[in-house]
Amino acid sequence: MINAIGIALSGLQAASKKVQAAASNIANMHTAGAPDGGNPAPYNAVTTAQTAQANGGVSTEIIGKNPGFVPSYDPGSPFANEQGRVDVPNVDLAEEAVNLSVAKTAYKASLAVIRTSDEMQDELLKAFDKDV
Repeated sequence: MINAIGIALSGLQAASKKVQAAASNIANMHTAGAPDGGNPAPYNAVTTAQTAQANGGVSTEIIGKNPGFVPSYDPGSPFANEQGRVDVPNVDLAEEAVNLSVAKTAYKASLAVIRTSDEMQDELLKAFDKDV
């Protein structure tokens, strides 16, 4: 049962990192930058990558999206080049909304595993108390 709690905790951490990445992308989705490596550099969108662990849990890290930004036409921007191009983060609001929903569901599922594990341990202790 301890392993179940450890696995669930890694799930909670994974969901938390997914929310962190989505929140960062949403907060910076309108942040333009100069194209072609100019200054200021555009915000690079991020995503999460998960790796299965030997104990059954997951390890999650926030990584840069590929591509992290895309060209956009905005001649009024102070960062625009001669052609009116700026670089903007490669962020899709619909995708980020889905990521938040997936993280919420994963968080609830991991909490349910912890709650169930706790209930099972309580029942096991009750069974031992009856025998003693």
